[in-house]
Amino acid sequence: MSGFGLMIGGFAIRPAGPEDAEAVGGLLQASYPPLMAAGYPADVLERALPGMMKANPLLLRSGTYHLAVAEDGAVIGCGGWTREPPGPPCQPVDPQVGHIRHFATHPDALRRGVGSALLGRCIAEARGAGVRRLECLSSLIAERFYASAGFRSVGRRSVILAPGVQFDSIVMALDLSPAGG
Repeated sequence: MSGFGLMIGGFAIRPAGPEDAEAVGGLLQASYPPLMAAGYPADVLERALPGMMKANPLLLRSGTYHLAVAEDGAVIGCGGWTREPPGPPCQPVDPQVGHIRHFATHPDALRRGVGSALLGRCIAEARGAGVRRLECLSSLIAERFYASAGFRSVGRRSVILAPGVQFDSIVMALDLSPAGG
């Protein structure tokens, strides 16, 4: 599988691009409905998921959004980081703070290290780019995943996805040592 680097655990990680929008959307549609059901009422998911299951074109062009790709070419995980916070465009950007963005793992690939490998890539890249703190808006079901990588809960936030569509999240943070330190 050329261009993918080392295959570990039956998958490789590569940067995503705009051409991956359909594959990312398909992964989000396969992942979010069954996995989010454990943490949110059905009526909340019915209103929130349609907007959440679309690939974000800005992330796909960022160079810091990645895919986990199985040996057969199937996209089994996605996630990335940006300096820009999630939400409306044109928010202030703190160059010392990075934001973990739009993570998902296919339900058939859970507990195989896919999410951890993607998150590890993001943490290493952010640290190498001089980011001192990573933040994420974790879904209610992903708090343990982020905590296992050293993130700590620093509060809660209700994200407004559209008028009348509120999605409860856990604000989590990871302090990073300076590059090389």
